[in-house]
Amino acid sequence: MQRILFDLAALISRVAIGVIFVTHGWQKMQIGVPVTAAAFNQMGIPLPWLSAGFAILVETVGGVLLIIGLLVRLAALGLVVDMLGAIIFVHGAHGVLIQNGGWELAGALAVACLLLVAVGGGRLGIDGILHNSYRRRAERRAAEQDLAGHAPATSIRPEAPSEADTAPRPEAPSEADTAPRPVPPTARGGDMRNVDDVVADEPSRGRSPSA
Repeated sequence: MQRILFDLAALISRVAIGVIFVTHGWQKMQIGVPVTAAAFNQMGIPLPWLSAGFAILVETVGGVLLIIGLLVRLAALGLVVDMLGAIIFVHGAHGVLIQNGGWELAGALAVACLLLVAVGGGRLGIDGILHNSYRRRAERRAAEQDLAGHAPATSIRPEAPSEADTAPRPEAPSEADTAPRPVPPTARGGDMRNVDDVVADEPSRGRSPSA
């Protein structure tokens, strides 16, 4: 809740201060740098041309940056320098009250911008959006790295082949090996010459011996 209140207060302060500075810077821009430099010269501000250009640039651009919440600290720092120059060279010798030409308004604006330099412009602006986006990405990367550091190793190394795997395997028999081989004559009942002998002996046994 406190953070939300701070963001709202920072937003309102930024916009109000930015509108004031844009109004003064736009006024100087409309009358032109030469007229503004001549007025600065009459006030005793050193380097009137450079001071006039710096005042127009920082008040206009810095005011816009405060309104949109971009580079708030840098813009506020430039506006602090601008107001310090106005207090030192113009309003400081005239007291506090603004109706007497005093530093009342310049001092209030300088202090408000100094506070923005110290605390920033809050989350309701471009700076806050960019910061939150960067922080989320950093947290996501940190979570991914932490998860990767605790994750188990998933790579499986191949095991060394065993002796059974490296032993030569018998080749499949070819058609020549599986074809039926002719049986040798001896395996079918002996030599063919024995058969011839038996056939040759049979007629002699059937006939009676001749006289």
